Amino acid sequence: MKTTQLLHNLGQSLWLDNITRDLLINGTLKRYIDEFSVTGLTSNPSIFNHAIRNSGAYDAAIRAGLAQGKPGEAIFIDLALEDLTQAADLLRPVYDRTNGIDGWVSMEVSPLLAYDTASTVAAAKEIYNQAARPNLLIKIPGTREGVPAIEEAIFAGIPINVTLLFSREQYVAAAEAYLRGIERRIDAGLNPDVVSVASLFVSRWDVAVAGKVPEELCNRLGIAIAGRTYKAARDLFDAPRWLRIYNAGARPQRLLWASTGTKDPAASPVLYVAALAAPFTVNTIPEATLKTLAGQNDPGFECMPADGGDCEQVLEQFSRAGIDIDALAIRLQDEGARGFVTSWQGLLEVIASK
Repeated sequence: MKTTQLLHNLGQSLWLDNITRDLLINGTLKRYIDEFSVTGLTSNPSIFNHAIRNSGAYDAAIRAGLAQGKPGEAIFIDLALEDLTQAADLLRPVYDRTNGIDGWVSMEVSPLLAYDTASTVAAAKEIYNQAARPNLLIKIPGTREGVPAIEEAIFAGIPINVTLLFSREQYVAAAEAYLRGIERRIDAGLNPDVVSVASLFVSRWDVAVAGKVPEELCNRLGIAIAGRTYKAARDLFDAPRWLRIYNAGARPQRLLWASTGTKDPAASPVLYVAALAAPFTVNTIPEATLKTLAGQNDPGFECMPADGGDCEQVLEQFSRAGIDIDALAIRLQDEGARGFVTSWQGLLEVIASK
């Protein structure tokens, strides 16, 4: 049995952190679904930037969009949705079989709208309606400015992938926004079954402190933050407000582990995958990591403890080593938001150049 199937049997979903037209055309994505237990996928501006820049598969569609007088952003949305709707159709049997737990694809709203709640919600609605697929998640960053948009989008019935979360506190703020949106739907007599996931970025923590902490703490910060956040999620799932919405027909908002590719060449290529094996979570796994994982023998994965294990002791060691975890979480989220803007602008430049 492949290691990917073992993770699936533990209760974790594996979503591919990549999408390109070539993956669709050559049948690779279908093979990952059939053979590697992949049950969803995510995209972001960086992924599409790389895909369009390095493939000629999009050129004809870009020319056609230009001939129709469409601006670069509209052309990109068309390109992205053409890929993602094909992927959504491939994953539709998974979506149907799991009653909407799995089988999802994700697309990001423009990061240029990050400070405008109304425009973000309007863009989310437009993309979701244009895709016309029930298994499309719209990605909205869980920044301070993004939180109101998350609540409004959930209230509007749009499935949301909350992205760019780096800490327990940021996760809780996003989870409460989801909860408020669902509660408003219940109070308005609307169906509360609106799916959402909350994406916690893991490996960037360890990149940020590389060379700044003792060797015994290398590659341990991201996992400790994940453990702390997983405990918070498990506590929320059992809280009275959340139990009330389940009783009304809503679902918990699942935690999604993002940025799970190992960045340290001296560490195991499946370091984060092994450490983050937790039931009722999603791991968005880079393609290279997925192939490495599928080729391994049974590594004896153990489930992450529901109470976070030794995460607080590890985090205390980082504090004693001079790492201000709260300040670093804010910095990482700010850097991530700026990085998506840069990738978005680069994406539009690639389309213009083609």
